[in-house]
Amino acid sequence: MSNKEFSVTIHDSQGNTFMKDEVMKSGANGFMDFWVPRDRTYLIRIVRDGKVAETQLSTYENDNTCITTMQLS
Repeated sequence: MSNKEFSVTIHDSQGNTFMKDEVMKSGANGFMDFWVPRDRTYLIRIVRDGKVAETQLSTYENDNTCITTMQLS
């Protein structure tokens, strides 16, 4: 979904909140960039029009940090 606004919440596994219902717009390619600290695990929640996508992301040395599989449902 390119050039659309989404509500984004990001929490780490220690209970810290990095974003809470912040509105972000996807780029022309449908991607959004999130910059979060390394060596942590996060829960990412994206909402649009009542549909939700959630996933866990880790930022340790050998982790993949590009998620291309999130789908709103």
